[in-house]
Amino acid sequence: MSPRVELAARKPRRRTHAERTAETRARILGAVVESIAEVGFKRSTASEITRRAGVTWGAVQHHFGGKDGILAAVLEDSFDRFAARLSDLPVQGAPLERRVAQFVERAWEHFSSPHFRSTFEILQHYAGEAGNGWQGEMLVAWNGIWSAIFADAPLSKRRRVTLQHYTISCLTGLAALLRFQAPSPRVLDDELALLQDTLVRELRRG
Repeated sequence: MSPRVELAARKPRRRTHAERTAETRARILGAVVESIAEVGFKRSTASEITRRAGVTWGAVQHHFGGKDGILAAVLEDSFDRFAARLSDLPVQGAPLERRVAQFVERAWEHFSSPHFRSTFEILQHYAGEAGNGWQGEMLVAWNGIWSAIFADAPLSKRRRVTLQHYTISCLTGLAALLRFQAPSPRVLDDELALLQDTLVRELRRG
């Protein structure tokens, strides 16, 4: 038997239950993000999400427990994507200016992405309903990333938190502007450069 015939005769490997579960969850999350990005939060109904994901609403409830669970999962997934972008920054021995530049560059890649645009709309409509529990968890995770990259910055806890919030506010504000009227590349570069300069100055000053 030729190698080609032998290969064709082999049965495809059956996916495990964990693999099928992960695939279904990812498909549902992707459908939510895609729907909000294309038709908005209010029009991303249960029927719209299930149509895009190719599943029943019962499957959504099984994996996420309903609306609150799936929206919270999208927020968590968004932050996981942000953390992944920053996970391999060269920190050891890198000068502060380089670390700040790479941090701002990669953070902006996330905040300017279609995925974050959907996340931002969820935050606008859903944050008040969800309570503050997820916000505390996200800020703890954000602080962990920040501390790993800027561990040598002599900041007080209050100053560190203030600078983190300031950074989030700047990036979120720029992302919001993109939804209405995109600034020119030069203006955008200048604003990101100003954020970099501010972070370098404040991190160095402590």
